[in-house]
Amino acid sequence: MGNTLIDTLQQFTDLPAGLLDIRAENLHRLIPQPALFHLPGERSDTLFVSVLLHGNEPTGFLALQRLLQKYHRQTLPRPLSIFFGNIEAARLNLRRLDGQPDFNRVWPGTALPDSPERRIAEQIVATMRQRKMFASVDIHNNTGLNPHYACLNKLDNDFLQLGALFGRLLVHFTHPKGTQSAAFAEFCPAATLECGRPGQEHGTEHAFEFLDSCLHLAELPSHAIAKQDVDIYHTVAQVTIADDATFSFSEETVDLLLNADLDRMNFTDIPAGTVLGKTNHGAIPVIAKNESGDDVTGRFFSNDGQQLVITRPAMPSMLTLDERVIRQDCLCYLMERVEI
Repeated sequence: MGNTLIDTLQQFTDLPAGLLDIRAENLHRLIPQPALFHLPGERSDTLFVSVLLHGNEPTGFLALQRLLQKYHRQTLPRPLSIFFGNIEAARLNLRRLDGQPDFNRVWPGTALPDSPERRIAEQIVATMRQRKMFASVDIHNNTGLNPHYACLNKLDNDFLQLGALFGRLLVHFTHPKGTQSAAFAEFCPAATLECGRPGQEHGTEHAFEFLDSCLHLAELPSHAIAKQDVDIYHTVAQVTIADDATFSFSEETVDLLLNADLDRMNFTDIPAGTVLGKTNHGAIPVIAKNESGDDVTGRFFSNDGQQLVITRPAMPSMLTLDERVIRQDCLCYLMERVEI
């Protein structure tokens, strides 16, 4: 797809017949390219929703189908603009295809080089900036064990209110760069919803209920959010496997043999001294970078004998047992609690 993608944004005002009941892996039959759809509604301000930025994360697509089924042959409570992202990766149930950039790293503010995907993202932002916006919502799944939570790029009250509409667990992040929510956060409240693992009915229902609420709210509450109503965490480091290190959850001969139940640590306060795996690597086999992109590995990790150890209290998120996803994205994020 990276070689054949048309870099002019495809925009439509009508949904294709069959969209409401097609499976995500067959969506390419109706929408061959990433496309933006604008549907009219009663209010003046628009809700933007992006789904399938990662092709193996279908919950947003399923929730959107449920929403559109509810309002089939009705006028929506407010205008809805929908972006269907990496349709070709969804066809193969992959996060992204080899050779493709990550569809959630190509938005304005990205550090990635020019590409058709980046130009499409720029056109979407330019298009939506011209509209009166209610909010932007980007819907994702995790591959590891994680609760449902909303990610925010700003801690302004309207962002907090939008996130709290999804649940009490909120994560503030400014890295990695080039995400959809960060681009939209420059001109409207924006949130990324993390809806657990794919294929879970309660994830689809939760996302559907959130979107339906967004369609009906006259406006986001203006009163300050009560600190007892939310738990807020700030991402302080992204952890990746070093490029020259091999890793596995089962092969003994690799540089880093990760614990087989690693994802059970997600959203758990882990103390200093917690072991993540066994290492045969001379150097620390992971790299931690802060939000500025600075290497902070030594602040968080050490090789203690033949063990990879975390050296300070932290709370990990997005730990996964999927080795392909780890190599394409990261091992995890490390977070600390924020008080408001």
